[in-house]
Formats: sequence, structure tokens, C-alpha cells
Amino acid sequence: MLKALCQSLCLSLPLVASAQAASVVFLNPGYSDETFWVDYSRFMQAAAQGLGMQLTVKYSERRSDLALTQARQVLSGPERPDYLVLVNEQYVAPQIIHLSQGSGVKLFLVNNGLTPSQTELIQGHPQKYPPLLGTLTSNDEQAGYQMLKQLLVQLPASASGQPVELLAFSGISTTPAARLREQGMRRALAEHPQVRLRQVVYGGWRRDRAYEQARQLLQRYRHIRLVWSANDEMAFGAMQAFAEAGYVPGQDVLFSAVNSSPEALKARVEGRLSVLMGGHFSLGGWAMVLLHDDAMKLPFSADGRRDFQAPVLQLIDPAKAQRWLRLQAVPGYGMDFHRFSAQGKRGGYQYPFLQAPVDY
Repeated sequence: MLKALCQSLCLSLPLVASAQAASVVFLNPGYSDETFWVDYSRFMQAAAQGLGMQLTVKYSERRSDLALTQARQVLSGPERPDYLVLVNEQYVAPQIIHLSQGSGVKLFLVNNGLTPSQTELIQGHPQKYPPLLGTLTSNDEQAGYQMLKQLLVQLPASASGQPVELLAFSGISTTPAARLREQGMRRALAEHPQVRLRQVVYGGWRRDRAYEQARQLLQRYRHIRLVWSANDEMAFGAMQAFAEAGYVPGQDVLFSAVNSSPEALKARVEGRLSVLMGGHFSLGGWAMVLLHDDAMKLPFSADGRRDFQAPVLQLIDPAKAQRWLRLQAVPGYGMDFHRFSAQGKRGGYQYPFLQAPVDY
């Protein structure tokens, strides 16, 4: 029995060492002081620490040229990581995938997956583009759909069936997540012909830009009741412009947003945001769980699937907003990341975060 126990321990040691030694570089596309992307990196770091992995974060400051420079340095440097995690922001993924050829670094995409045309390009030239280890995206289209549906629910009963005017603030046109959220919004529009979409503008995820756009739009459209926004910064920029024009957010005009920043959570509690969706800050952390399991030689799925979508974006009501505000002071939201790993689980294990939103 003792001999068998020793053999079992010896067999497990290389796998543990492999997981502990696994190194990851994350090319964060956001600004280094951008609330969402900083929180995103913090959750990834909590996952890395909990799983015994090494994580280095490099911010690209919303510059695709800097992202490519950073990728080139990581993939051609003397100390290459085991994994490179990247976002297909501004459609940079194919160039980085090409740069990884022969590097020995495994690439994993989060948040923004490949577009159909990019997938066709990569699959058609396997000699130039090595295969991705995997992709993990969020339920962006469904989130865009739910936001508009919930805005309509918040309208007074007296407005039911009556024409209502809408403005929409999308992110960056070359960001798949922004496009998907907008598609979801348009799907909801098709179900409610009484909603009149006056204009969609691209605020670049920025508060100052959305503020200026909203000021201009208010000169053109004076009867807006709903403002749909693909993130919180643009929602707050538009909200400032409406407030300066004499509208009361949450009463005269209903606003929606995506993200779970402290400011957004507080605005949901106060009622200035009528609809809020968040939770996708966790996507990078769940990617770390998958990479940990890959380092442990555990397959992501029994059918060899590489592309995953996690329903991380969820509606945040005032009670949940208050709970999340408290949890944000707790590192990694108090998550035990080993609990989500396939390590030690029976065959056929399914990752919980791929099945339903995690209840923080």
C-alpha cells in the first residue's frame, strides 16, 4: 500500500509543478487607469494567485500598434510565457496569431472572438496561422437585447404601446463585443415597433465623447425617453448632457449601461441607471481556470471544442448592486478558483461558469 501511495504521489508531482510554473501574459487592450480593464486584470490576478500561476499584464492603452509591439516582444523574447491571452480589439488577433508562429506560446482569446472572415482567413492558411488554444467570449448579443427589453419594462404603464424615442451609444465599430451588443439591441427593436431609434453613435467607450455627442443630439431630438449604452462611461457622459439640459435621469429619461464599476453600481442603487448589466470583468479569471487545467493536461471539453461562451453578463438589480459594492473590497470577490477547475473532478465535468452566471 505504501509503495502504491508513493507511486501515486510521484506521478502527481510533475503535474502540480507544471501548473504552478505555468506563466501567462495578458495583453490588456484598455487604458491602465480604465476602471473596467483594471478590475478585469485584478480578477485575473486573483485567479492566477489562487491557482498557483504567474500572470503579467501589459496595457495597450487602446492602441492597436502598441498591442502588436507588445505581442512581438512577448513572442520573440528570450523568456516566453506558456500562454498569451489577448483580445481581438480593433481586429488585431490575426496579426498576433501570425506572429506566434513557431514561438511555442499557446494563444487564448477572451472577450472578442474572431470574426467569420478572420476565421476563414486563418483556417485557409494554416501554414501562416497556428491554431488557437481556445476562445472565451461573453453573452454580448443577449446583453444588448436584455438591456432594451428591460428599459421598456421600466416605462410607466401609461406609456405602454405608445411611441417612444431612443438614442443608442455603441462602443468602437471595430470591436466585436460592441457590434454584438448593438445587434442584440436591434433584435429587441424588431419586437417593439413603437420604439423609434433616432440614432446610433459610436462613443468609443468614452465618457467625454458620449457627452459631446449627446449635447449635439439633444439639439436635434427633444423627446428622447430611452438611452441605451454599451458601457457605463458612455452612459454617464450622455447622462451629464441630459441633466444639463434639464432632464432628470431615471425619471424623464431612462438610462441603461454595461459594467459593474462602483460608480455604475451606486447609480443603479440610486435609480439614475434604470437598467444595468455586468459581470464580464470575470471572463479573464475564468480563462485562467481553463489555462490552469490545460497546464494540468486536462482537456477543456470531452468533444474537443475550442470556442466557449460564458453567460457572465447578468442583470444587476439594486440589491445585487449593493452586494457587489461590498464584495469589490474583497480580493477576487472571495472566489475559490480551485472549486471551478476540472482537477479532481469526475469524467464529464462541466465548468459551472459556462453553464450559468456565477452568483457573487
